[in-house]
Amino acid sequence: MKTVEEIEKAVEELPPDKLAKFRAWFDSFEAALFDRRLERDAKNGKLDDLANKAIADYKKGRSREL
Repeated sequence: MKTVEEIEKAVEELPPDKLAKFRAWFDSFEAALFDRRLERDAKNGKLDDLANKAIADYKKGRSREL
C-alpha cells in the first residue's frame, strides 16, 4: 500500500492527459461515495428533519420557483 505522500507525488508527476483521465476517474469515484452516503443517511432517517423543515417552509409560502 502506498502512503498518501507517495500517491500525491505520483499525481503531481502525471502528464496533463493522464492527469485529466485521473481527475475524471476521481470525480466519478467521489460522486459514488457521496451517493452511497446520502442513500445510507436517508435510509437511517438522518435527513428526515431537513425534509420536514423544507415541507413546512413550503406550506408556509417560504419557497420560490428556481
